Amino acid sequence: MCGIVGYIGTQAATDILMAGLEKLEYRGYDSAGIATIWEGDIHSVRAKGKLYNLREKLEQIANAAQIGIGHTRWATHGKPEEYNAHPHTDTRGRVAVVQNGIIENYRELREQLQKRGHEFSSDTDTEVIPHLVAEFLQNLSTPHTSLPTPLLEAVRQAVNQLKGAFAIAVICADYPDELIVARQQAPLIIGFGQGEFFCASDTPAIVPYTRAVLNLENGELAKLTPLGVEVYNFGGDRLKKFPRTLNWNPMQVEKQGFRHFMLKEIYEQPGVVRTCLETYINSDWHPDSSQVVEDGVRDGANPIKLGIPDAFYDSLAQIQILACGTSWHASLVGKYLLEQLAGIPTIVQYASEFRYAPSPLIPNTLTIGVTQSGETADTLAALDMEQQRRMDLGTDNQARLLGITNRRESSIAHLVPHIIETHAGIEIGVAATKTFVTQLVAFYCLALDLAYRKKTLPLSQITEIITELRQLPSQMEIVLESQERYIEELAHDFTETQDFIFIGRGINFPIALEGALKLKEISYIHAEGYPAGEMKHGPIALLDAKVPVVAIAMPGMVYEKVLSNAQEAKARDARLIGVTPRNDREAAHVFDHLLPVPVVDELLSPILTVIPLQLLAYHIAARRGLDVDQPRNLAKSVTVE
Repeated sequence: MCGIVGYIGTQAATDILMAGLEKLEYRGYDSAGIATIWEGDIHSVRAKGKLYNLREKLEQIANAAQIGIGHTRWATHGKPEEYNAHPHTDTRGRVAVVQNGIIENYRELREQLQKRGHEFSSDTDTEVIPHLVAEFLQNLSTPHTSLPTPLLEAVRQAVNQLKGAFAIAVICADYPDELIVARQQAPLIIGFGQGEFFCASDTPAIVPYTRAVLNLENGELAKLTPLGVEVYNFGGDRLKKFPRTLNWNPMQVEKQGFRHFMLKEIYEQPGVVRTCLETYINSDWHPDSSQVVEDGVRDGANPIKLGIPDAFYDSLAQIQILACGTSWHASLVGKYLLEQLAGIPTIVQYASEFRYAPSPLIPNTLTIGVTQSGETADTLAALDMEQQRRMDLGTDNQARLLGITNRRESSIAHLVPHIIETHAGIEIGVAATKTFVTQLVAFYCLALDLAYRKKTLPLSQITEIITELRQLPSQMEIVLESQERYIEELAHDFTETQDFIFIGRGINFPIALEGALKLKEISYIHAEGYPAGEMKHGPIALLDAKVPVVAIAMPGMVYEKVLSNAQEAKARDARLIGVTPRNDREAAHVFDHLLPVPVVDELLSPILTVIPLQLLAYHIAARRGLDVDQPRNLAKSVTVE
């Protein structure tokens, strides 16, 4: 969840490190710091809070160092105070380390090091690493190390003592021309320049300088010098690896005139949905090109092009989806689609719970991991566990794993054989918006793909759904154009509100959950989502004139039911806000405020109904003067358990 960055080359390291940390601040902003090697010593500057506090300190310091490491922190072990900020150093201040991840055995290591005379100054797990490196350096017999330099060998020995998930960058004042990095279950990339090299937790930190990058794999470490990069495994074996070229649009990480990244990303949703649909719906397909031949087999092109072979779906009996947070809400919509369109029993599990209470093993189960970053620790660990426990049963029950992610180059792509990339582009705002709607599109395409192959839907219905899916981007633009100003004005009424209730039924119940989560994440207002029919079974006791209720009521088989549930809330003096179809007279009589969307089939409505809820959360938070893009206590990529 933290962000790390490193540089070695011919430019001033401090400027590059700070620019990189600005691009990584979405990963954590409890504190920040940098360490450089200048005139034979480690120079470390740290600050509590957001990055501008560190920048103010650095403005008072002249430092022309050409090597350094930086860190922006999301606190795990130890409070977000300056003494817990990275980089951390050894007792003598000769080794400095930054880390993303958690060292699970740090207490044991810390106690051992303290007994050997090491002094600690923080509460963090990370601080054991520079002490270990320093100790191994001291004990090394330099001419007989297994790796080319003592520092590289000392880091190799140190990481082999660590248990947990981590990515680290290490510098040492005694080796001023080396930057050592290592990865185990946490993302880390290396950037290749001309006589200069970079490392970072994510690509935005280094793309201003280079597009040639190399992703370190688990159990790998590397030495960066001005002359090049050498990669090894934790056993000390030299590896032959080659960088790749990023396809990158720098405009993705600029606000382009919007007040916040979150608002920009809400407005980008029609475009990314259009891209996703164009990617996965076969433009050459027409219902006349696919026909039913003998034994019910369909002959012709599949309308969906996910690139998943037929054998992957053979005898499929069940689907289980593993996800966290917003991805879990998208997965609930996915469950509805997979069951209603493809007829496959589907369960959705919190990845963090699945790890410790997995479902009973059922043969022919497809397991889907959903993670926008591709690095979510709980989801990756749950997928890995599922793969292992099925392998233990033999070949007849081997795991079928599929990933849905926005980052094809991420860790999940190395764990599962097939990926559905959501093509949302870089999302800077911590609260997910465009990545959520593209996850929904991925589930629509997967469900249609399965429905076509399993023949659970007639071709005419598949054609109708695809036609309506292609119209959604234009309808999303209508929502944005017609609703934002009204929602901005409406938000004024709720800046002092303490509680919100969101309700929906069927496929829009997960959207109620997502609307409540968005409001909680960025406005810090307590909000809960409920199935509308469950209100009378307890939550209705919460209602009074101070608790607004947001109801999603779209035409379909539960429409009248949701209106009735809204009436029950109105009878308890709750102020009603309705996400409803445009020009709906009945809804106008029920709700105090309407957030209308174009009329669409209930099956497709979640992609439209979520937009007013995103805008409502955004404008309430902005009106309250809060940091919308970097809400407190949160980070974009959750790489720790």
